[in-house]
Amino acid sequence: MNLTASNWFLWAVLSAVFAALTAILAKLGLAGVDSDMATLVRTVVIFAVLLVFVNATGKWTNPLQLSPRTWLFLVLSGLATGASWVCYFRALKMGNASQVAPVDKLSVVLVVLFAVMFLGERPSGREWAGVAMIAGGVLMLAIKR
Repeated sequence: MNLTASNWFLWAVLSAVFAALTAILAKLGLAGVDSDMATLVRTVVIFAVLLVFVNATGKWTNPLQLSPRTWLFLVLSGLATGASWVCYFRALKMGNASQVAPVDKLSVVLVVLFAVMFLGERPSGREWAGVAMIAGGVLMLAIKR
């Protein structure tokens, strides 16, 4: 496998690493602070980092030139992201990171289901088996006995 900067798999693995760090660092940072306030601080940091990154890489374009359809779906995606973060931080505040993070990964299963329903994607039998294993793994990690 060619792991170049344009390879989706490399970026997906890096996303998983940073998502894992997010759970641990957030759990540590939630001590003594409301989860919604913590989410706000995190969001401000993300905004600042992305602003610097987009400017530094010369990728800034006028957002008003985006199509209405693009705006609609990016705004809806942003609302879903915000709702996800609020729920995730509240769950981390109340629960163990080792249980909250796996349940959050049910999003993988839901993405496949939504991709079938809304994007017309057709996973193979092998891919459905992988989705089933993820769902089973989530349940095994989330339910502590």
